[in-house]
Amino acid sequence: MEHGLKHFAEPGVSPERQRLYLELGAEVRANQRATDVVDDLMCKLLGVNRTDARCLDILDEHGRMSAGDLAAASRLTTGAITAVIDRLEKAGYARRVPDPADRRRVLVEPTEKAYEASMELMVAPMGELTRPLALRYSDEQLKEFIGFTREGREIQERHAEWLRERLAERRSQEG
Repeated sequence: MEHGLKHFAEPGVSPERQRLYLELGAEVRANQRATDVVDDLMCKLLGVNRTDARCLDILDEHGRMSAGDLAAASRLTTGAITAVIDRLEKAGYARRVPDPADRRRVLVEPTEKAYEASMELMVAPMGELTRPLALRYSDEQLKEFIGFTREGREIQERHAEWLRERLAERRSQEG
């Protein structure tokens, strides 16, 4: 557990607190790997690639949205999102629909097939597995977990942006 995280030792922090930091870091990393495995298996069961599955997850969470909004949420170009929507439509997981507020505009929404797959493969089984765990905690503790998870996601997003900048720098140096 300590191998990759030894360099995070902080002066003035108790050994027990440092041990807890290391254990928390190891559990977060293990959770990310477990999530990656679940995502990979979901893709195989749905017959879609990881990018398409990420976009389908965004549609599942947010519902009907414009292709441009989906592109922004998934950090894809508008050209790439068109191909994603085409593939999701062909697989029966998404459909293009006219915008009721502006008939010239098209929106994308998940289909009933997408919702059924989400319920069957994620919502129902994960609810069954996590419900007993969640019931062990008070509302206040759950609020703390939500806050911790939100802040962790925000850290990941900032780190992803930093990595994008490093990648752009590397590409500009190579090209």
